[in-house]
Amino acid sequence: MNLTRYEQETIVNYNAGEQTATLYTRDKAVMRKLDALVADFPGTYSLTNQDEVSRIYSFPKSYVSYRKPRAVSAEQRERARVRMTQINSTDNSRKKEKNTYHVE
Repeated sequence: MNLTRYEQETIVNYNAGEQTATLYTRDKAVMRKLDALVADFPGTYSLTNQDEVSRIYSFPKSYVSYRKPRAVSAEQRERARVRMTQINSTDNSRKKEKNTYHVE
């Protein structure tokens, strides 16, 4: 069944009285990530229910986190830009070397 992007929702639910959070999702990318966690950490993450379009997972609510936005200074941004420029120029020169044909 094809869902619209709007319908591919993910909902995390927990309360103060329990130590477990539940995650309901209809987003296939989130399902893949959680399925990998269930496979790798079966004692921590579990798939509790599923149907043809959605899945419900359970895990400790302490694993839900909130983060403040990353602050990047102008200097850090410039250094990252220079690094990426160097990486891209190296990659482009490697591609050119690969595509160079020698005819004899």
